Amino acid sequence: MRGVIMHTAGDVRVEDRDDPKIIEPTDAVVRLTATCICGSDLWPYRGIEPADHTLMGHEYVGVVEEVGSAVETVEPGDFVVGSFVISDNTCEICRAGFQSKCVHAEFVHAGIGTQAEKARIPLADGTLVATPGRPEPELVPALLAASDVLGTGWFAAVAAEAGPGKTAAVVGDGAVGLMAILAAKQLGAERIIAMSRHPERQKLARYYGATDIVEERGDAGVAKIKEMTGGHGAHAVVEAVGTQEAFMQAVGATRGGGHMGYVGVNHEVQIPGIELFFAGIHTLGGPAPVRRFLPELIQLIWDRKIDPGRVFDLTLPLEQAPEGYKAMDERRATKVLLTL
Repeated sequence: MRGVIMHTAGDVRVEDRDDPKIIEPTDAVVRLTATCICGSDLWPYRGIEPADHTLMGHEYVGVVEEVGSAVETVEPGDFVVGSFVISDNTCEICRAGFQSKCVHAEFVHAGIGTQAEKARIPLADGTLVATPGRPEPELVPALLAASDVLGTGWFAAVAAEAGPGKTAAVVGDGAVGLMAILAAKQLGAERIIAMSRHPERQKLARYYGATDIVEERGDAGVAKIKEMTGGHGAHAVVEAVGTQEAFMQAVGATRGGGHMGYVGVNHEVQIPGIELFFAGIHTLGGPAPVRRFLPELIQLIWDRKIDPGRVFDLTLPLEQAPEGYKAMDERRATKVLLTL
């Protein structure tokens, strides 16, 4: 099969890989219908994380080809959406709703790589969710978004306790930030402030439910949020970037007693303890337990109540994945869908 391999920073190639096979009785092999490039894939692309012939990709939808003898919830022919974290969905931590911290958790990009024609998914019963039927082609991008960015944005909004009567603010206008806006809207937030300087992303933010746009960053961004909220700050703040400035901007924009959900993969963020102490806020974040939300999100998409698929603004065949990485790195694309 063909698959994306990052040889080193900036060097992405599509090459022949061995076809996946069932190894454990709990495995499934999925022929992928679509995959995509994630903002977090840019960290190794830019040399911020190591890359050495790394199998790329962790977002995926497709049709089950084969299952191990112990798999019970999916079968060959099912169209499935999978989380970017493998989980058994039965351990104590999974049952508490944190499948991304499952005792058997494994990141899909680590040795699996779903920017490929097929993928072996371990712990298929706990990781994959079958759709009600074979989706129409126009639903595939939306279902693919559920595999990571929609589920991650949704978790961020839930962690921030966005809801009726509340003002939510989202730091970050990438795919996850945009999905957090969609989620805050669905959860009933009264006012949603998108922090963005990118005109096309601002349009998409408004489409997904943003009521206000703030272009200021850092301390100026915090001051603007407070000015807009009677000096208090937002009730619910999402951090969807992962940089020092973005994280502290989110902390500062959260009102006392408010909630901040942080899902940006963070790099060298150092939180001054005294600032967090005196902020007096609730914080929750980390790798999103997408599997917790998949059944609900799939149904919302299936019923056409939400359309997260619009977050993909560039579609390329798998063989052109290197161009997709370049487009996202240069911010010419928000999120790239790869067809198979």
